[in-house]
Amino acid sequence: MDFRSDTVTQPTPAMREAMANAPVGDDVYGDDPTVNELEQWAAERHGFEAALFTTSGTQANLLGLMAHCQRGDEYLCGQQAHNYKYEAGGAAVLGSIQPQPIENNPDGTLDFAKLKAAIKPDDSHFARTKLLSLENTINGKVLPLSYLAEARKFVDENGLSLHLDGARVYNAAAALDVDVKEIAQHFDSMTICLSKGLAAPIGSLLLGSSAFIERARRLRKMVGGGMRQAGILAAAGKLALTEQVAQLKVDHANANKLALGLNDIAGFHVNTNFVQTNIVFAKLDDSININAVAESLSIDGITITPGNPIRFVTHKDISSTDVDTLLQKIRTLVG
Repeated sequence: MDFRSDTVTQPTPAMREAMANAPVGDDVYGDDPTVNELEQWAAERHGFEAALFTTSGTQANLLGLMAHCQRGDEYLCGQQAHNYKYEAGGAAVLGSIQPQPIENNPDGTLDFAKLKAAIKPDDSHFARTKLLSLENTINGKVLPLSYLAEARKFVDENGLSLHLDGARVYNAAAALDVDVKEIAQHFDSMTICLSKGLAAPIGSLLLGSSAFIERARRLRKMVGGGMRQAGILAAAGKLALTEQVAQLKVDHANANKLALGLNDIAGFHVNTNFVQTNIVFAKLDDSININAVAESLSIDGITITPGNPIRFVTHKDISSTDVDTLLQKIRTLVG
């Protein structure tokens, strides 16, 4: 049992079979039929003109930021945003794009007054503010559809573009019980990670206009992301977006069960209002030696990442019974 992240999911038997039998070609030449089919299908499915298959969510976000912004431009984002905090500073290092982080509200949203104040004047002293980047879900929390509509209005009024880091956007759609297009419609560009809860072994998608994706495709080659017979990977990606979506609600139910169970253990504190998808954060009392707990759990084949707060992530390879087992063993270890 691995509760570290939904990135540890194993591909399904159907994915392995599809990968073994996928028709392939050289994708840099545009000759891979399976990649082409995935990109065309994904663009139409999510309401965009075009899509680009990439190696990772980090690469998809980087290409998106670089396709929106020139050197010396700026993008607005949250301080907890993955493409600001956890992607090795790629936009700044490789794109010469300045991030302007804004403190996230407790629910994950960004305050529009603070965003407005951060937009730079049209003056040679300042970077040019070009883009607002949101993340949905963010730390497992879902941005309301009403907030996304406000964000669209905000960027339109201020001459900005709007990008979504949608690594777990299907989790957001599942939690809201809406079609993913209800989220995607507000954005100029969006990423989707295929290798988290959707269980593909590798890959993310970047979606946007045809001109935007052409810029991103050139940038992908520049950063070494051009792939050859990548249809072997794209075949699993198509199944991720079709056969695996229903699993996400099961993952959410298991996360809720885990959150409630942890709250019944002395020394563990979970704000269940923020357990909206498949991610659970628990704050720990000083009496909890989480490193010792993690070491003991590992002996029984259960993997967690020690920390305070500690994060648990449910996914298709974690069952309701697994959650029961984890809770029982934690109770024994800290009791």
